[in-house]
Amino acid sequence: MAGTARRRDGHVTQERMLEEAMAAIAEDGLASLTMSALAERLGTSGGHILYYFGSKDLLLLAALRWSEAALAVERRALLGRRVPAERKLDLFLKLYLPRGPRDPRWTLWIELWARAAGNDALREAQVELDRSWQEDLEALLATGVARGRFAPLDTAARASELLALLDGLSTRVVLGQGPDGALEVARSAALALVPRGAPAER
Repeated sequence: MAGTARRRDGHVTQERMLEEAMAAIAEDGLASLTMSALAERLGTSGGHILYYFGSKDLLLLAALRWSEAALAVERRALLGRRVPAERKLDLFLKLYLPRGPRDPRWTLWIELWARAAGNDALREAQVELDRSWQEDLEALLATGVARGRFAPLDTAARASELLALLDGLSTRVVLGQGPDGALEVARSAALALVPRGAPAER
């Protein structure tokens, strides 16, 4: 159970460690997150955390994977909804964008990008997680085209372009460089990149 900090043997669960790491990043930023500080928040030892994750880098990667796994469940539920493709695309944009400048998931993404060039494990994780978003957005666009909600387009290329734009916009939000209306900017860009078609069916 996610909300339970300790098992019966008194050890903090791995999921609880990841939850608390994300909460700490949201509250105080990534620079303040040390193994000893996280251990203090959890009432355990730094050695106990290292036993499961090995290093801070691996803990952060596990936290990002954990967060992305939850979002993947939300994406699949979104793709399965019986709503027009335009509405699905709008909900996809909301799901992708940061929830604010202190969004811990996006803080981790920026850190991952900075470290990935010299770390094969991080680079492979980046490719894997990016591919999941790309494939789901391609599927959304392809369905919209097939149903006439979107004009004919190269779904792979357009999904890649839209995600690149969202990455840049999201990074600016997390770094405190604006724009304030990130969702409106994303909606405007999506409308330009994914023109509407003549609806054939819902």
